[in-house]
Amino acid sequence: MNIASLTADSAREIVTSRQIAAPRELVWQVWTNPAHVTKWWGPHGFRTTTSEFNLRNGGTWRFVMHGPDGIDYPNKVVFLDIEEPNYLNYKHVGEDDFAHILFEAIVTFEPRDGGTFVTLRTIFPTAQERDYVVENHGAIEGAKNTLERFETVLKELSNR
Repeated sequence: MNIASLTADSAREIVTSRQIAAPRELVWQVWTNPAHVTKWWGPHGFRTTTSEFNLRNGGTWRFVMHGPDGIDYPNKVVFLDIEEPNYLNYKHVGEDDFAHILFEAIVTFEPRDGGTFVTLRTIFPTAQERDYVVENHGAIEGAKNTLERFETVLKELSNR
């Protein structure tokens, strides 16, 4: 994976990380299994339904985030590079009325301190496009909420 060219301008990025008290293999499974993803993807108050999830290079993930305000946010992701259980690299190509929201994402899963350090890095084509999703869609808080919800699901699974 060559991400050096993607991260040359931090003004185009949103980076969110979280230490998760779970083994990397379980973290990977919960991140990449649509049955689990529907339980945690998106900010607090959102729910997600998936209509397609093909986890392979070139595969597509189509999903709708249902907002607490009743608005549906259709999304389409194309997986670019996958190395289980180390990282995912994908491109968000938007969908329908949200086709203008474009970015690339890299999610890394690093064994650390008996758990897994998860980093979600989103890279936008321009700083202006990054600022648009921050200001109009709460992208930074949404990313933090998503990782919080992810951790909650992992804790529930670990306690079974």
